[in-house]
Amino acid sequence: MKIDIDKNDFSLTLNGRKIKFDGVFIAIHGSPGEDGKLQGYFDMIGIPYTTCNALTSAITMNKGYTKAIVNGIKDLHVAKSIQIFKNIDFNIDDIKNNLKLPYFVKPNSGGSSIGMSKVKHADDLQAALDKAFNEDDQILIEEFVEGREFSVGVFKTKGEIIVLPATEVIPANEFFDFEAKYTPGATEEITPGRMTDEEKNRVEEIVTAVYQKLNCNGVVRIDYFLQNETSNFYFIEINTIPGQTATSFIPQQVAAMGMELKEFYTQVIEEAI
Repeated sequence: MKIDIDKNDFSLTLNGRKIKFDGVFIAIHGSPGEDGKLQGYFDMIGIPYTTCNALTSAITMNKGYTKAIVNGIKDLHVAKSIQIFKNIDFNIDDIKNNLKLPYFVKPNSGGSSIGMSKVKHADDLQAALDKAFNEDDQILIEEFVEGREFSVGVFKTKGEIIVLPATEVIPANEFFDFEAKYTPGATEEITPGRMTDEEKNRVEEIVTAVYQKLNCNGVVRIDYFLQNETSNFYFIEINTIPGQTATSFIPQQVAAMGMELKEFYTQVIEEAI
C-alpha cells in the first residue's frame, strides 16, 4: 500500500486523520539519506532527526574533504594522498613521483568501496583511475598504511559522547572491499578488537575529537588503522549512517558493551527529539 506524504510538513492522512511526526530515524545509506539532502529538507520544515546535520553529512560523504578537516587532531594521522578531478587536468607522473607504492585508489564519495583498487605497480595506476572514475568525478589516491584495521561506533546520549567497543577487521581479501563487506565469511571480525589499554584510551580520545570536530550527531562509525611498527592511529573514513543489520558492526559493538539494542536506539532517538 502506498500512502501520499504531504511534503510541506512530512505528514500523512489516514482515514481522514492527519498524522505528524515528532522526529525521524534516518537509516538510508548514500543519497539522499547520508549525503545531507534529507537532513536539509527536515531542517527546512523543522523536524528533528537522528543523524548528523546537512553540512556534516554532505562533507563526510567526501573522503578528501573529511581528511582535510580532521587532520591536525592530536595523535591522528592521515595517509599521504592526492585528490584529483575528472574535468581538471592532472599529471600521472607527478602522482607517481609524490606518492610511495602501493597506493589505494578510491572514488571520493563512494560509500561501499565500489571502484576501489590497490595498486602495487605504477604501470597499473591508469587502469585503477579509469575504474574509479566510472564511479565518481573525484578520486583519492593515497599511500597504503600497513596496519591492523578497526571500526568503532561513537554516539551521543544525554549530551555525552560514548565510544563503543571497537571491532577488529581481518579481511581474507587484501583489503576490506565491497565483496569482503557483503559476503558472509569473507572477513573475520573480533569485537572488542585486540588493543592494549594505551591504544584503547588513545583511540577513544581521538575518535571523540573527530566526532566533535565534524560536529556529529547520532551514531557514526569511524574506520581506522593502527600502523604495524608504530601503533600510530591512521584515520580511514567516517560513516554517518552505519549499517544496522544484525551482522553489522554497531549491533555487535552494542552487544559487546552489554547494552540491549532497543535501549541503544531509544537513547539515540531521545537525544534527537
